[in-house]
Amino acid sequence: MTVAGEPSGDQLGAELVGALRQALAGEPFAPRFFGAAGPRLAAAGVELAFDLTRHAVTGLVEVFRVLADFRRLMRQLLDLACERQPDVVVLVDFQGFNRRFARALRQRVNAQRRRFNNWRPRIVQYVSPQVWASRPGRGYALADEVDLLLCLFPFEKDWYARRVPRLRVEAVGHPILDRHRGQEKLRPAGPPEPAPGVTSLVLLLPGSRAGELRRHLPVMLETARLMDIRHRVRFRLVLLDASLRGLVEEQLRTCSVPVEVRIGGLAESLAEAAVAIASTGTVTLECAYFRVPTVALYRTSPVTFWIGKRLATVNSLAMPNLLAGTRVMPEFLQGAATPGKLAEAAGNFLTHPFLRDAVRAKLDEVVAQLGQPGASERAARAIVSLLSAGARS
Repeated sequence: MTVAGEPSGDQLGAELVGALRQALAGEPFAPRFFGAAGPRLAAAGVELAFDLTRHAVTGLVEVFRVLADFRRLMRQLLDLACERQPDVVVLVDFQGFNRRFARALRQRVNAQRRRFNNWRPRIVQYVSPQVWASRPGRGYALADEVDLLLCLFPFEKDWYARRVPRLRVEAVGHPILDRHRGQEKLRPAGPPEPAPGVTSLVLLLPGSRAGELRRHLPVMLETARLMDIRHRVRFRLVLLDASLRGLVEEQLRTCSVPVEVRIGGLAESLAEAAVAIASTGTVTLECAYFRVPTVALYRTSPVTFWIGKRLATVNSLAMPNLLAGTRVMPEFLQGAATPGKLAEAAGNFLTHPFLRDAVRAKLDEVVAQLGQPGASERAARAIVSLLSAGARS
């Protein structure tokens, strides 16, 4: 059973399912997959009860608005799990929903255990919650919720080993190393400097959820207007899939600057870009992988930001900054994420070649901390090992 509730998790899960099929190819029976996720896992052959990625939200305010829907979907998934009784349940990121699902499933399984009902699924969490960034107590609770935690960064395994040694943790590396393998050759040293009269490409990467687009895109479009006045540039907005195109086009109608919209093809756009303006998240690591100087931003509801600021134990949201230990990407959060500040930071990258070179060198150091290629294969082998250990016990 596979559960993924966000577009990024849907892609991550689809890559894992492909690796699991290969890892289990020699077994007498072919593996069967079902659950709730999105179009990528469906295309990978997972039988979906419903598309959970359509319900992806960010921030406490948005969550409260759809809380009744989440409770209904969780009950549906719990019933489905007990009906189908999978050997393993793989929960891909989507921490708020998936951790509650893991606890509820544990409780229901324990309540139903009888002499002739000894079903006990192995529960795997793929992608660690950022316990090292806020609320470290969540790490201790994980040991009771899951049988295996697959994390993307080597330092996360060390964090758990020091604090929660009874939790089984495997660091598998980051899948973007496989996702873009070979494509970095498109720009071995960054894009060539534009010739006189040629415009530089600035990428706008507002996020993959509707709420992120509503909060980030107006700021980005006003930033583009300011940059258009001061620099010879062109703008391209890249979306992960077509589901949010209508929302984007609605906002572009009032934009005075031409903005090209592309669905997919992020690697090709990053290979061409001089600068990116991006929402904090996985996409900043992809910008780092392609050595694109990036300005990061994030906006959420005032309540969510107020609570998050008091819980956080780190001073950055962009993972490249956390890995580098410095602001390799200028980062603007909440009220600080103004068009003027974003335009100035992005413009500095365009007008100062020495700054671009220094940032690219730092981004190389960031990418070196992402592990080695083969993340999905390592994750699949860890799950097969978990299943084998369970069968022996």
